[in-house]
Formats: sequence, structure tokens, C-alpha cells
Amino acid sequence: HWKKELQVLNLQFFVGETSILVQRNQTATLPCWLRPPQSAENLEVRWYRGSENFDNTVMTHKAKSGSQSASYVGRVSFGLKDAASGGLKAGDVSLKLVNVTIQDAGVYTCFVSSSEDYGSSTVALSVTETGSPPLLTAVWKEANMVEVSCESEGWYPQPELLWSHKNKALTSSNVKYDRDSTGLYSVHSWVLVSSSSEISCSVGTQVFCFLSASEPSSDGWVAFGILVVVVVVVLAAAGAVYFRKRCFLSVTVNVELMDTKNPHLTIRGSRVRDAKVFPDGDTRVTCLTAIRGTCGFSTGQHYWEVSLKDNHCEPKQSWWIGVTNRPEIPQDSSLSPNISNGFWFLSSSGPGDTIQYSTEPETSLHVQSRPETVGVYLDFDTEELSFYNVEEKQLIISLAVKFKGEIFPFFNPGRGDTSVMEIIQKIEQVECNDDV
Repeated sequence: HWKKELQVLNLQFFVGETSILVQRNQTATLPCWLRPPQSAENLEVRWYRGSENFDNTVMTHKAKSGSQSASYVGRVSFGLKDAASGGLKAGDVSLKLVNVTIQDAGVYTCFVSSSEDYGSSTVALSVTETGSPPLLTAVWKEANMVEVSCESEGWYPQPELLWSHKNKALTSSNVKYDRDSTGLYSVHSWVLVSSSSEISCSVGTQVFCFLSASEPSSDGWVAFGILVVVVVVVLAAAGAVYFRKRCFLSVTVNVELMDTKNPHLTIRGSRVRDAKVFPDGDTRVTCLTAIRGTCGFSTGQHYWEVSLKDNHCEPKQSWWIGVTNRPEIPQDSSLSPNISNGFWFLSSSGPGDTIQYSTEPETSLHVQSRPETVGVYLDFDTEELSFYNVEEKQLIISLAVKFKGEIFPFFNPGRGDTSVMEIIQKIEQVECNDDV
């Protein structure tokens, strides 16, 4: 009598159980084949959900009965367990499942029979989805305390959220989970800490941090209270950020510099640097070397990139990059630009692992690597401003900003650097007044 053995690949994602792990919306192949190899073209093959629910049919071949579950129509076919497989002719009856959903997770049975014998084996399919990078908000409370909130969405399975203070675990009883109609989880938690704390929130394998500043004035903290601060300290979600970066291609604008004949600047096309015409001994970076883009935005999404490196030179260490609602940049070395007077920007004043954001007082941000190209994403309608380290494909900081009036790109090449600042021009020109 003819006899066969069914076998599945032993990937051992979970000890003691054969399992396949796949990202949501991707394609999964559940391997199953006959041993020794022999043709399965004329055999009955049935894939079904569970280990005993024979009628919960996923796919059949040469079967005399059984109707396919509606959710699998158009999504299943025979696949190949590996590149060397000979397919059905060689006894490979693996199941290929496309556009995997959260609901597809579970145990699948591969059942093969002839008029003389039968056999079966099971494969566990696990589905995962990486959610959004955690967003942290900070709200000033009484008695020198700050309420820090952390939230993220789009996860499967349910993620773990952890708080820490200077790498020491904190316990919070305020952790809330929700699940949407597609089965994805969102998580929200908050803690109350002193203003001198250094608080980190981790969701899954992504860790972001809010760095507290010294005790501010009341006006400064009112402005700071509307910010959503996200700072990378351990691991950026490179895949997620890169996906978003690809989406920027449709909203990219070519920013041109407004040449106001500023004697403190040298401008050649999209490249700008200081003109070295300052009084001896004055090394401060001020609005005297600041410049804005020619076009302003009052609606829509816009993205541009700024290069801080030059051939044969070290990347710039002194710079400002951001946006402003000021139609003219005051030629005033005594002005301290910040969010309270219409300037939202990142700045660097030298080497090291910190850059600054223009709150009042200034907020310092820790970065793993200093950016050589900074991407600026402005969504006027949702009031979002984000900065990216383009080479590392990492989010530096994302902010919720209450814009007033028309918003212009804002730059400052600093003072004393050998390298120039260059606003990168894309091949496909997008006009400033396009609603992109």
C-alpha cells in the first residue's frame, strides 16, 4: 500500500510549535509537503482553519465536497515552500495567502488523502503590525510638577508600554488599551513627575523621550503646553519613518531663498553661508544671518530638505532650520527668536549629541547621530511640524503647533563654518502655490 508522511518547516518562532510570523497586509506561505516526494496533482488536498474544524475550509483541490470560507475567496492558492520546490508535481501542497489580515491569525490544518491513505499536519500563523511612533505630550501642573502623556496606535498584538526615569523603571496604573474595527490596538498612558525628571516611554521596541527643561516662566510654559514632543533616544522606527518619507514625494516643494541683499550673507542659487563681515570678536549666531524662503504656505502639506554637508568639508555645526510667520526677518542682533514671537526651528551651536528647539526657555534634544540632511514636514491643516534626519531615516521631533497667518521656510547658516547650507532642489519642480 502507498503511504506518505506530511511535514511542515520547523521555523520554531515559538518553542514546541511550528509557526509562521508575517506582517499584516503581506503574503504568507504555510509550508506542507509529502515525503518522500511524489505528485499530489491527483490527490485531494484540503486546507482548513483549526485542528478539528474540517468544514471551515480555506482552500481545496480535487475535493468532492466543502465550500470555501468567503473571507479567503481570491486570496489563496498553492505556493512553494522554497525556491527549489517542484510544486504539486513534487508533492508541495503549501498554502499561499495574500493580503494577510489580523483575523487570519490562528492554526491551519493541511489534509491530504487518496483512495488508500490520508495524513495531516498543522501550521500556526501569527500576524503582527508595528504601530505609530509614540507621541509624548507634557503639561505643566501645580507644585513644580509635569503630567507627561504617551500614546501610540496601530499595533498587533497588544503592545507593552513602559515608563522609565533615567533608565530606571517607573510604575503607572494609568494604562488604557483600545481596539479598532480592524483588530489593531492603541495604547495611552500618563504619569505625573517633577519638572526635573528625564522621562522615557517605550512601546514595543520603540523608545522616545521627553527631556524636561528648567522651571519656565508662565508665558513660556503656556506656549510649550501646546507642543507634542517626540525625541528619539534609543531606536527609531526606521521602517515606519521611511514609509512616511516615501509619501513626502508627492508634497515636496523646491524652496527658493529670498535674496534681500543682506550684507551678512553670501547667496548663490540655493546655497547660502555667512559673509564674514561682523565686528571682531562677535561670534554669536543671530537674526543678522537669518533668511526665509520666497513662498509662504497657508494650507496643505509641504516637505523640503536642507543639506548641511559639503564636499571635502565637515558637516555644519552652526545652523537654524524651521519655519516662521514673519514676512520679513528683523535685522536685529538683539532679537531672541522663539515660538512666542513667530519662529519654530531646530538649531545647533556646536559639536555634541544635542540640538535645540526654539521654546522659551530653549529645549535641548538628545540625538544619536547629528543630521547631515534635515527634512522639514509642514502640515498646515493638521498643525503638525516635524523634522527628520534624512540619512538615518529617523524622526528627530514632531510638534503640534498653532500657526497664525502665512508660514515661510526659515534658515540660518550660522557663523564660521567652512561648509555651506544648501536647500536641496528636486528634479520634478513643484510650484510654491500648488495645493499639494
